[in-house]
Amino acid sequence: MANGLAMRILPVGWSIGLPILAVMSVCFLGVSRLSATSSWDGKTQAEYVVTVETEKPDALYKKGEDVTFKITLEQNKQPVPEGKVYWKISKDNAEPVQNGTADIKDGVATVTGKLDEPGFLRCDVNFASPSQGNLTAAAAAGIDVTAIRPALPVPDDFVAFWEGKKKELAALPMDPKMTEVPAPADRPGTRVFDVQIACTGGAPVSGYYSMPTDAKPKSAPALLIVDGAGVRNSDFLGPIRYAQKGFIAMTINAHGIPNGKPKEFYAALDSGELKDYRVRGRDNRHAFYFVGMYLRVLRALQFLQAQPEWDGHTLMIMGGSQGGGQAIAGAALEPKVTYTFAAIPGLCDFAGATAGRIGGWPKPIPKGPDGKPDPVVVEATRYADGANMATMIKSPIHFYIGFVDLITPPTCEYAAYNVIPGPKSVDNRPANGHNHDDPKFWTMVSETLVNKAKEQQGGAVVTP
Repeated sequence: MANGLAMRILPVGWSIGLPILAVMSVCFLGVSRLSATSSWDGKTQAEYVVTVETEKPDALYKKGEDVTFKITLEQNKQPVPEGKVYWKISKDNAEPVQNGTADIKDGVATVTGKLDEPGFLRCDVNFASPSQGNLTAAAAAGIDVTAIRPALPVPDDFVAFWEGKKKELAALPMDPKMTEVPAPADRPGTRVFDVQIACTGGAPVSGYYSMPTDAKPKSAPALLIVDGAGVRNSDFLGPIRYAQKGFIAMTINAHGIPNGKPKEFYAALDSGELKDYRVRGRDNRHAFYFVGMYLRVLRALQFLQAQPEWDGHTLMIMGGSQGGGQAIAGAALEPKVTYTFAAIPGLCDFAGATAGRIGGWPKPIPKGPDGKPDPVVVEATRYADGANMATMIKSPIHFYIGFVDLITPPTCEYAAYNVIPGPKSVDNRPANGHNHDDPKFWTMVSETLVNKAKEQQGGAVVTP
């Protein structure tokens, strides 16, 4: 079948066992999480619930291997004797797409497809319930995920382009402006500063910096937390939480805008001046908005290194979604970064459509009059593509990937992950979309960063 996508309906049947996410390989971390998504949010009362899951526990398959999706339909927690569900199978929500219906028998139906290339095979299911309207669920299978590669090669002058940007940044003094603000009463032992730092790329760095009150010179690991998509104040509590754990820490907003303003101030920017930031300058590699954003990340990392309390070694960066893409860029541009946590990272593999697959968030490449990706934008955006940035990362990095993520598609995330030359690990979440369904997610992130900092300060072998 065209583009390597094939699917067919198989007879009704039960999947084997209760799927949980297993250890994938020496570099993959296992978690106990069902490889399925459900129409039920797990909180509100629901008469009907439709669920779909892959037959394999880890949702990992080979090229050309049949992928069976098990669909279940319950009413008041009991199998529905007979019914009909609608399904769609796609290549990670991109063409080619096939649709059909499946007959439920004793609460179960199965749909099978396959993909003859590395990527993700996604199954979306819809049930028209008589009492709740349309109920949807989705599952996805990773197909030879370690073989996924970026749609385009790294530009020949990519490194030179960024070396030029770094040289321009180095010529501009940081000139930090630090205004101490009161720490929350329930966060003792910390100092907090509203910080602005001069930066190239069209805007200053703007964020909050926090440190332990009793921090001694050359004693503390450093952490930069970068922001997800949107227009908002810098996270105030984020760096304070880590200062309580012994870090010097900083959060920056993505746009270099003032901190501590009323919500209306940020809402006005979001709907006005910064409304189009995701695609601004996309036809010019120097003007593309994310180039300036990455420079602000680099400058913030330089600021942390300039603090007398920094231990001189441990420099970490963490972010999710847009922040995950920024974290990748920070680790690429600053070789002194010692650990990176990139959750559901965006800004990777923009040019996916040139390879007949989905492109990475924010999908900045429009189609031209001929229906093909605009070649000017394709070329310009390559210089801010996280999949190209990833090739420069030498320090340990950890990815967290949701298989049913429609915002930052897993195909694009793996395209970046697979070309990282340094130590790396990945946490596969077959059931997750663009969220953190695991209630222990932030605890896990915090414990990971704290433990990695202890390892590095203790002189242990650096691991991802």
